[in-house]
Amino acid sequence: MKNTVTTFKKAKKDGKKLSMLTAYDYSTAKLMDESGIHGILVGDSLGNVMLGHADTISVTMDDMIHHGAAVARGVQNALVVVDMPFMSYQCSVYDAVYNAGRLLKEGRAKAVKLEGGVEITPQVTAIVQAGIPVMGHIGLTPQSVNVLGGYKVQGRDEAAAQKLLDDAKALEKAGVFAIVLECVPAALARKITEAVDIPTIGIGAGAGCDGQILVYQDMLGMFSDYAPKFVKRYADIGSRMKEAFSDYIGEVSAGTFPAEEHSYPIADELIEKLY
Repeated sequence: MKNTVTTFKKAKKDGKKLSMLTAYDYSTAKLMDESGIHGILVGDSLGNVMLGHADTISVTMDDMIHHGAAVARGVQNALVVVDMPFMSYQCSVYDAVYNAGRLLKEGRAKAVKLEGGVEITPQVTAIVQAGIPVMGHIGLTPQSVNVLGGYKVQGRDEAAAQKLLDDAKALEKAGVFAIVLECVPAALARKITEAVDIPTIGIGAGAGCDGQILVYQDMLGMFSDYAPKFVKRYADIGSRMKEAFSDYIGEVSAGTFPAEEHSYPIADELIEKLY
């Protein structure tokens, strides 16, 4: 079934959980889509897991457009959401609308995602009024890691918890169709989920959210620079890949690959005529 912002909202109303994963390329997105995933996020996490940056701040609009379009070409049914990178929406409402439009026109996104709460509601409202669906993102917002002082759980004291609840309500009022809650205590995430009529998508926010999202390299054991507590590893594909690479290197070294079945024949008579 085709997933849209409407089906996301309906899922919450019907009490059905939503599943999302990140993807950054055609082949991976195609496999996810065929598996029945509801939504695919082309996250600026590509800065870490695809480009080797220490954070997401270095990611550009061109990066997001390039990877977004690749993912979109592999998807038939999943809702493709593309992150708006650092400084593509913070400076002005005009920049926010213009860059969101680029992600739809050039990046082939069906929706965009912005990090932040009350402070970005003018941008959210303007983007939505331009006909572009917006997903919110509060809690641990990686683009603000320097302000937050690192990758830490958010909302652990009363003031911070109230701020997140207020942010969620403000984003809903501004027009977002869903909100990602990242690294938020489970009880607080449940409270936020109950306080809004739009789906919440958790990552390190407990089972009380309306859906969940993970970075696919994390859940497949393909990224080992660090391992967040909230990640469950569903397969150790990274180790299997390294085994396959080692097997290939060994066979090439031994001269056993390519074998006859991997080669193209030609008549011996023709070879003998060459000089």
